[in-house]
Amino acid sequence: MDLEKRPEPAPEGCLVAAIRLPLRIVMVVLVVPVRLVWDALVAVGRFVGRWLLLPLARAIGWVLYGLLVWPCLMLWRYVLAPVGRGLRWLGRVLLVIPAVWLYVHVLAPVGRALRDYVLAPLGRGLAWLVRVLVVVPLLAVWKYVLVPVGRVLGVVAREIWDALRVAWRVAGYVSRAVGRALRWLVVDPLRWVYRTVLTPVGHVVRDYVLRPVGRVAASVRAAARQARADVRRLLFGPAPRPEPQVSDRREPGGPQGRSLDSSTTALTKD
Repeated sequence: MDLEKRPEPAPEGCLVAAIRLPLRIVMVVLVVPVRLVWDALVAVGRFVGRWLLLPLARAIGWVLYGLLVWPCLMLWRYVLAPVGRGLRWLGRVLLVIPAVWLYVHVLAPVGRALRDYVLAPLGRGLAWLVRVLVVVPLLAVWKYVLVPVGRVLGVVAREIWDALRVAWRVAGYVSRAVGRALRWLVVDPLRWVYRTVLTPVGHVVRDYVLRPVGRVAASVRAAARQARADVRRLLFGPAPRPEPQVSDRREPGGPQGRSLDSSTTALTKD
């Protein structure tokens, strides 16, 4: 049962109580404008990303695939891959097999000899020197300098994070309140004015002003065209009529034309 109990939180010190409230007030004042700008940018970014960037990215992706990826795939499949397999086989024959033989029969025995008779004694001496000259001073600095400073910085960082989180929530409440106020004060009145005032007025103007004016303008244009045609006819006379086209007939017309039933053809003439 004692193992399952959670440790009680340590009591807060004077440093925490002294910096918490002023820090949270400053964070609220600084973060509220940032949260408003952030929400506006997020809304604009979603609209631009959905209706502009995503279709543009898809089109660019298809173009890049057709111009770069597909030719590179064909080059890799039919040129570079066969050449690479040939070079791999050639490198294995000329480099890997000789290098393995050299490592197994020459370098490995020499390395074992150096490790046993040279590096091991030298390493034992250097471990002792490193411990005295490096490890012990580093442990002292860590224990007596870095750990206390880290604790203080941890307290300050935790309080800053808590203040920033509280300020961010407060900024969210303020942002939503501003959005609702703008909707109540601007969007809803404009929508009501458009639906109940501007739309009926627009229908009235369209039906009783624009359409009659359009009909009168069409009548005026037709009268003007007729007047221009009358003036042109008075000044230059009526326009000449096109002459009828005479068809080119190879056979003679009228009763003199040839026919299969005629008895005056060259084949049936007496």
